[in-house]
Amino acid sequence: MSEAYHIISDGSCDLPPELVKEKNVTVVPFYVSFDEDHYQKEIVEIGIREFYQRMVDRPDVFPMTSMPSVQDYADAFLPLAKQRIPIICICITAKFSGSLQSAENAKKMILEEYPDAQIAVLDSTVDTVLQGLYVLEAVELRDRGVSYEEAVERLEKIKDTGRIFFTVGNMEYLKHGGRIGKVASVAGSVLGIRPVITLKQGEIFASGIGRSRRGTLNKTVDLLLHYLKEQGAGVSDYSICVGYGYDREEAERFRDDTVTLLREKGYGKVEIPLYQIGATIAVHTGPYPLGFGIIKKIV
Repeated sequence: MSEAYHIISDGSCDLPPELVKEKNVTVVPFYVSFDEDHYQKEIVEIGIREFYQRMVDRPDVFPMTSMPSVQDYADAFLPLAKQRIPIICICITAKFSGSLQSAENAKKMILEEYPDAQIAVLDSTVDTVLQGLYVLEAVELRDRGVSYEEAVERLEKIKDTGRIFFTVGNMEYLKHGGRIGKVASVAGSVLGIRPVITLKQGEIFASGIGRSRRGTLNKTVDLLLHYLKEQGAGVSDYSICVGYGYDREEAERFRDDTVTLLREKGYGKVEIPLYQIGATIAVHTGPYPLGFGIIKKIV
């Protein structure tokens, strides 16, 4: 039986390689460099653990990433176009990267040779593990037999429900990466301040500050609880995950404490998977990002 349509995402989705394989998703990786001259494909040529270890070992070096090229996307699209398999390609928010434009240009290339090819390039308006949840919603639609056209339409409708609530180890990577924006106006230059950040609709917003890791993590939990209350829906209506960087043990404790708290507050049993934040976003957050991704389920 042939595939109804195929899901492609760029490497910002931060889904574990084994899960990508299980769900039959194609990931077009970003590139990462520690010296401006030598770029390696994330996961393919440099593992995420190695990437974080280099960050921890060399805190004075700020790595950089580069988006997938037009050719990278064309190479992913072409075999599917030849087989007449429709494509849904989900990219990191266009406000953070030109990955979406690379995919759009690759689509034009493919359509010149295969004018009947069906390629929908979607701006997820999110990134990292939240983008991963969005990709998994697309997989769910495909696996439930929802048509290509309807899947694209329904995916567009849930984008605005996506949120990331997270904190970082310090402000240095945000400053260096130019992603500090509105966070700086709140945190200023106060020594030792850690920000709490919300990402929605492709932009980051300051949601609080604190001096202790525990304090900022508690604030991310508060933001999650407030969002659930604001939406007035059961937690089962949402996909939630914890995104983390270098320290998995901390993430496991954070996840377990959150699951316990949600149960105590009457939300029942909640499953919250752990997904490691990849290089695309970690170059801006540093090695110690930790928080939640949440998005409304489609089905």
